[in-house]
Amino acid sequence: MLRGDIVVDLLASGFRGVLSFFLWLWASRDQLRVAILGVTLLVALSNLYFFKRIERYGGLSEEDGERCTVREDDLPFVSVLVPARNEERNIETCVTSLLEQRYPRFEVLVLDDDSSDETPGILSRLERSCPRLRVLHGQTLPDDWLGKHWACHQLALAAQGDLLLFVDADTCHHPLMLRAAVAAQASEESDLLTGLPREEAVTLGERLVIPIIGWAALVLLPLGLAHRVKNALLSMGIGQFMLFRRAAFWALGGFAAVRQDPVDDMALARRTKSSGLRWRFIDLSGRVSCRMYQGFRGAADGLGKSVFPALGHRLAVLAVLFVLLVWLYLAPVGACGGWLLGLTSRGGVPFWAGVALGLSLATWALVMWRTKQPLAWALTYPLIIGSILGIAVRSAYLFRRGRASWKGRTLPGLPDETPSGGAGRPNG
Repeated sequence: MLRGDIVVDLLASGFRGVLSFFLWLWASRDQLRVAILGVTLLVALSNLYFFKRIERYGGLSEEDGERCTVREDDLPFVSVLVPARNEERNIETCVTSLLEQRYPRFEVLVLDDDSSDETPGILSRLERSCPRLRVLHGQTLPDDWLGKHWACHQLALAAQGDLLLFVDADTCHHPLMLRAAVAAQASEESDLLTGLPREEAVTLGERLVIPIIGWAALVLLPLGLAHRVKNALLSMGIGQFMLFRRAAFWALGGFAAVRQDPVDDMALARRTKSSGLRWRFIDLSGRVSCRMYQGFRGAADGLGKSVFPALGHRLAVLAVLFVLLVWLYLAPVGACGGWLLGLTSRGGVPFWAGVALGLSLATWALVMWRTKQPLAWALTYPLIIGSILGIAVRSAYLFRRGRASWKGRTLPGLPDETPSGGAGRPNG
């Protein structure tokens, strides 16, 4: 009985301790919010150093007028792989910029993924004028594959390169991109090199959505730590640019391993780390640009296909994220706005809300500057946060209802519970 009394007392003490901790958190919530926002600002500041610009790795020959890091004779053969479905607006600019690369050993493979617009005709014309370009025509989409993943898988099977570079059809590339990317891959000894291009936002609607990508990269991912630890959660992939060592790509299962994951770039980055391979994330903005979506609707649909799957299709995770972002970023705006409008009974400026607002503005200004966006856009961060929360809720609704789609193809409403297999690594 005595031992039971001790256990009861310990449990009661533990419960009181936990309750006291949460009561303290509630009483100190303003200070806690400021502390969290301060940490995010410190992460963004640290990434000014660890988020290396691709230009810093130099070129690969003296003719570039840059630092030579790899001998010309040792250059690997690179396969640049582009899946394209209904990309008549972008495909010629993308492919032309790739064919103009000042790199001696590469091929460009583009797969037309059952396009219904002018994409096939444009590719046919480009192929006739440049022998370095090969245009593939996609095979019938299997039932257990997502469209882009199947296209990328076919491209990888056809590729001949020592390095496989997957890029999106809406990207545009500086003539020295390939030299710089190979130099970066050699310098970092990476199995997967990915990073953030310069994300172009033209319309007002795009400007209320696109900056969230740079914010996520610079604020949520402490690269100094992420590049050193094996935790797969500390990783990020950007499908617009993924440079793999060929052997590493097939070792981690390629696109067959993530065939039904709508967030394939994130999944491949995590698999790279969890497989013990070397992942690196760099700033590509000086060599690669991309206009991901056209207008707010395009941006909402594009990000919407990824947001809820990125949360593991879990409504509880979405709810926590929603509350957290509102509490961190929108509540201080509301408190300061209420004071300015005379809607609050407090006599003075809401001090802690003002500090939180200042930290948020400083962080967003840093993100805008580092990602080469107009600095004034930092003032719109409450609208950006509000937009992404709305997109996330809409994403959850569409996936739960089985109505999520992209480019005319329905996306799976629930995570794939079947093991990946088949159609994987080629012989050799």
